[in-house]
Amino acid sequence: MSNPNPSTKDFRIAIVGGGMCGIACAVALARKGIRAEVFESAPKFDEVGAGVGLGPNALRALRGLGILDAVLALTDEAQKTARQMLYVSGPGAHEEVYDYNNSSVFTEADNGIGIYRPAFLKAVMPLLPDSTAAHFNKRCTSISTLESGVQCIRFADGTTHETDLVIGADGIKSMTRAAVVGTEKKIFQFTNSVAYRGLVPMDTLRQEGVTSAVDKRLLNFVGIDKHIIAFPIKSGKMVNVVAFATDNSVSVGSVEVTGPWVEAVPHQELLDKFQDWGHDVTAMIKYMKTPSKWFIHALSPLETFVRGKIALVGDAAHAMPPHLGSGVGQGFEDVYLLCELLGPSSTKLSNLESVLKAYDTIRQPRANMVLERSFRAGVVCESFGKPGYMTPSEMEGHLAGIWEPIWRHDLEGDYATAVSTLKADGVFPAVN
Repeated sequence: MSNPNPSTKDFRIAIVGGGMCGIACAVALARKGIRAEVFESAPKFDEVGAGVGLGPNALRALRGLGILDAVLALTDEAQKTARQMLYVSGPGAHEEVYDYNNSSVFTEADNGIGIYRPAFLKAVMPLLPDSTAAHFNKRCTSISTLESGVQCIRFADGTTHETDLVIGADGIKSMTRAAVVGTEKKIFQFTNSVAYRGLVPMDTLRQEGVTSAVDKRLLNFVGIDKHIIAFPIKSGKMVNVVAFATDNSVSVGSVEVTGPWVEAVPHQELLDKFQDWGHDVTAMIKYMKTPSKWFIHALSPLETFVRGKIALVGDAAHAMPPHLGSGVGQGFEDVYLLCELLGPSSTKLSNLESVLKAYDTIRQPRANMVLERSFRAGVVCESFGKPGYMTPSEMEGHLAGIWEPIWRHDLEGDYATAVSTLKADGVFPAVN
C-alpha cells in the first residue's frame, strides 16, 4: 500500500489506529479522493475476535461511508434479524420480564446485525486502495504541535511522522487522547464488571432441555449484580454467550486492573459465579468450557473530542460499557460526520480547525449521551429479582424506549447542521 497518489486536499492526514473505525475512516476518505496514512501498533491489521452489535444507526453510517454492502456480504444470515431484546429472569424458571418489541412500533428500518470484528476487517480491507499508506508496528507515544503548526507523531520505535491532521482511532488506551485532553487525571476506569465470553452449540442446548428462545431472539437474562446476553450465530448453529458479573462492593474507579484486560480463566470460576441461576443459564454455562474473561473499562465523559488539528473517534473519544451494544456504532457515526466534513472543497488547511470544532459540537454531546445510557442500562439489568430491587414494571419503566434516540438518529441532519453553522460563521461559502 504505497502508491503515492496525490490527495485532493492541501493538508495531510494521519490516522492513528487501524481497527474498525480507523480502517473505515481510511476507506471513506479514499472514496472522496483524500489520501490518508494509517499507523497501527500491531504487526498487521487485526482485531480481537469478539462480536459487536451494529444498530440501524450504525448501518446507516456504514452505508454513508460506502462499506455497508461489503459488511453485509460477510454477515451471517442469523445475525441480520431484528435485534430487539427479550429480557427474562436469570434465576428461577426464566419468566419473561420485558419484551423490547413492545417498546415501540418497529419496522425493517429498525433492524440491526451482529458481526465479529475480524469478519468486519475481512470485509472492509479489500476496499482500502493502494494509495492509502499503512504502517505497522507503529505505537504512538506522543503528539506535539511544532512551531509551524504541523503535528509531530512520535512512535515507540524512535521514529516520527509529521502531518497536518491527526485522527485518533487508537482505542480506549489512546495516546492521541492525551494530546487532546491532557494526562492530569485518569480518564478511563475499570467498571468493576467482567464479561465471560464463549460459544455453545445449539444442538447441545436442545439436548439439555433448554426452552428459552436462544435460537430465535436476542435474550438478556437479568438478576442481581449479574446478567447474561445470548443470541444465535453461525446460521443458528451456535449461541454466543456473554455473562456479566459486577462487584458493587467497591466504587467504580477504585480498582485498577494491572494485568491483561482479556484472559483465559478456569471453567469453574464461571460455574461458581452463576451456580444459583436457573436451568437454561446453567446449561449454557456448563458448556462454555474455555471462557475468556474481559475486564470492562470505560471512559469518563470527555468535554471535547478535538484540540487544534487533532480529532478523536471511536473508543478513543467515548469508550463505553457494552450494555446497549452501541459503542462501535457511535464510532462509525463519528467517522461518517468527520469524513463528510473533510470532503467538501471548502475544507482547507486554513479552516481545518473550525471544521473540526463543528464536528466536536455535534458528536461530543451525542456520544456522551449514549455512553451514559450504556452505564445506566447495565445497572438496570443487574437490579432485578430481589425484594427492594426492580420489579418487571419498574424494569419496563427504565428500559422502554432506551434505544430509540440511538437507533433513529438523523445522521444526514447532523451534517446539514454542521454545514449550516460553518456557513453562518463564514467558514464555508454560502454556496458550497
